[in-house]
Amino acid sequence: MLAPYAVRVEDSRGRRYPEPDHAYRNPFVRDRDRVIHARAFRRLENKTQVFTRRLSDHFRTRLTHTLEVTQISRTVAHALGLNADLVEALALVHDIGHPPFGHAGERALDIAMQAHGLRFDHNLHALRIVEDFEQRYPAFPGLNLTFEVREGIVKHSRDYSSRDHSELAEYLLEQRPPLEAQLIDLTDEISYSTADLDDGYESKLVSLEEIRAGAPVFNRYFEEVEAKYPFAEKKLKFNEALKCVLNRLVTDLIESTRASVIAAGVTSLEEVRHHSARLAGFSPEGEADRRSLKQFLTANLYNSATLEPEKELATRVVSSLFDHFLHYPDAMPRNHSAKAEEGAEPVPRIVCDYLAGMTDGYILAQYEKFFG
Repeated sequence: MLAPYAVRVEDSRGRRYPEPDHAYRNPFVRDRDRVIHARAFRRLENKTQVFTRRLSDHFRTRLTHTLEVTQISRTVAHALGLNADLVEALALVHDIGHPPFGHAGERALDIAMQAHGLRFDHNLHALRIVEDFEQRYPAFPGLNLTFEVREGIVKHSRDYSSRDHSELAEYLLEQRPPLEAQLIDLTDEISYSTADLDDGYESKLVSLEEIRAGAPVFNRYFEEVEAKYPFAEKKLKFNEALKCVLNRLVTDLIESTRASVIAAGVTSLEEVRHHSARLAGFSPEGEADRRSLKQFLTANLYNSATLEPEKELATRVVSSLFDHFLHYPDAMPRNHSAKAEEGAEPVPRIVCDYLAGMTDGYILAQYEKFFG
């Protein structure tokens, strides 16, 4: 049973290139399947989330992170009566535009592009992937996803203005995205905040004592766990407390979003789209917990001196290869160098597209090939 404000598949605005209905899969399920079978999705397995495999091969990659976001998102969608098929497709595709080396690689690409008056935006790059770069069908370019999935790729984490992005005009930039898209950025943060805390503790970059002192929401639950399981191993106590943090944030997101919808008097998708603000979000208490956890991770993990060598390597590799291919576009594979010859797009954009599609291992191999 869908809530009255949920996206109904029968009301979908459809695909750019019309296709006949499938016998037993609705359009959003087909979109989910197309994402899973995409090469760009498979490459997420070998793209850094936060930790490279130098520290351990147990840590999250972009792919495992994506799967965790999907699990959390489906839980929230079911609880709110949203379209879980659409939510699953959006969760699976939400990180498909990320380059190698995590956020360090993304920053390096964006800096390189700014020197040419351009930018790198992983959401817009994801749209280019599903609209153009994935070539799997003779009838049309890209994956030919439904409008709702493409709109969610663009708008799930931020609003774009039609003044600055006229090329996105078809995605109703003056309107809010459906709740199915609104929740993705929030479940994404719940997922990476708890997962990064787990990986940070496992890597020994942060100690249990530091976490308890710096993350009040974690410490509250750890005290409860310690009282309940006084003789359990420390790691198991940590796991149990972290599970409670995850449950607390997910529950708060569900209950707060439901309360916001009721308070706004929203009873249809159109009312969600035309509301003055996004409706998905945390309560003030939940937002305080989210913010304090992120602040702890930023200060003690993301900016850790131990991770600086990885960031420096990412910057050096990305910037060096960007400059190399910019001056020698013929060194790229033929499908990219041909675009440079045709002049259909600026060469920096073509180089950026090529580098963003690489895995960590492949970009390091290219760096070694050209620079030793």
